[in-house]
Amino acid sequence: MTDSNRLEGKKVAILAADGFEQSELFKPRQALLDAGASVDVVSLDSGSIKGWDSDNWGDSINVDKVVTDVSSKDYHALVLPGGLFNPDALRANKDAVKFVQGFFNEDSVKPVAAICHGPWMLVEAGVVKGRTLTSFPSIQTDLKNAGANWVNEEVVVDNGIVTSRKPDDIPAFNRKMIEEFCEGRHTEAA
Repeated sequence: MTDSNRLEGKKVAILAADGFEQSELFKPRQALLDAGASVDVVSLDSGSIKGWDSDNWGDSINVDKVVTDVSSKDYHALVLPGGLFNPDALRANKDAVKFVQGFFNEDSVKPVAAICHGPWMLVEAGVVKGRTLTSFPSIQTDLKNAGANWVNEEVVVDNGIVTSRKPDDIPAFNRKMIEEFCEGRHTEAA
């Protein structure tokens, strides 16, 4: 299988809302498409959502699916981009939290990649206890308080969960994300 079709047949959801960090959605989405995945942008409402580009509003992207109309069972993997506003809005929405929790049900974990403030959703979903993760440094206390082992590294992989700190980490994040998404489900550690 060539690099351009490594994820052929895989469906990936990117869960985002207004205020997503633009590069943290657009660049991983393009890497997934380049690897042959089918990608849906999932959000709270239909229409489009607007990105945040460094210090101002950026580009918009069309929403493919509304979170109330999908299930984790519809996808092989999940991406959680960062940005300050995006995960804060998502973690306050019970349907978005339930959607994320679905990737951690049964006796295995579907791969999930979260960058920057994206791991806030993993905290809200109650799935970080005992896991080693990274994130934007300002939310490290939230991760630690939820039972995670927080480390300051470019990219961290823990049993199917890929995390990175910031936009500068995207190349390493994308490589590990695709690798984990190719592997598929991971058995939960006992």
